[in-house]
Amino acid sequence: MDIARRLDLFLDVVKQGSYTKAANLRQIDRSALSKQIMILEKELGIRLLNRSTRSLSLTEAGKEVLKQAESVRQTVSDTYRIVENFHNEPKGLLRITSPTLFGKLYVHKVVKKFMRTYPEAHIHLTLDNQKLNLIEDRFDLAFRIGKLDDSNLIAKKLADNHPVLLASEDFIKEHGQPETPEELVKLPAVFYASDGLVVNRIPIVEDLSSGETKSWEFQGHYRVNEPELIIDAVRSGLGFAVVGRYMLDKPLSELGLVPLLTNYQFPDFFGGIYAMYPHRNPTLLVNKFIEMMQDEIRDTPVLTPRALFNDGCNHQC
Repeated sequence: MDIARRLDLFLDVVKQGSYTKAANLRQIDRSALSKQIMILEKELGIRLLNRSTRSLSLTEAGKEVLKQAESVRQTVSDTYRIVENFHNEPKGLLRITSPTLFGKLYVHKVVKKFMRTYPEAHIHLTLDNQKLNLIEDRFDLAFRIGKLDDSNLIAKKLADNHPVLLASEDFIKEHGQPETPEELVKLPAVFYASDGLVVNRIPIVEDLSSGETKSWEFQGHYRVNEPELIIDAVRSGLGFAVVGRYMLDKPLSELGLVPLLTNYQFPDFFGGIYAMYPHRNPTLLVNKFIEMMQDEIRDTPVLTPRALFNDGCNHQC
């Protein structure tokens, strides 16, 4: 192993904050990683890290070497990116992260097509509802759902994430069909809650001419941080829910679900579906995967209102 690779390992240890996390990221043994950092320190003749049983900290020399390690990584990354764009077809490793449900419904499907189309491509897919750090965790591509935070990443919008209010047919039989927001919020709800984000309200357009909206908060006994379980809970009749249309893999009639408040309009407060990557000039691997993902989403009927409701009507959800 040369010094450039050891500097890259050193950078991972610092960014991850521990040998264990860096070793997991690299999928190598922790002791092997620790040994390479010790060899690097011996080669350079300086101590880079202050080690304790609970934490790591950089020495003054380590802070300076860290800057060089970042520069080396960027140079190597830029070199691979330039060279790859001269290949006729994608090859090499592509690291992708995605929210869990979106990954199951869409990304995994594209991965299978992509690897059949480009057999020299290798893909590492990580499904996680937390927003992982692309740069520190060394991902080449991320799919994000919702409104984007300020970021130095490059974002490409793939589709709108339209909201829809849903309940099961059995739920409607038991509670009746709500005709107004006032009636709706009196009924039990199922909603997403995770890390301070609680999706227990929905804005509804009150004045079509001005677009003025009013936000309605609903109550429920079931909060869950997994979108897939929200759909299952709604189908089981535990309550109604507001979800992103991408979360549905079939028309509502096939799922035993019905839309609510179809005479009202909801602004697209759920944001969009985005592909995000760290460089303005992405590799051929990244570009081709995004293209294939766009084709998959474009060809997915459930993302269009008419196909979702599958009844020829013009619902305002």
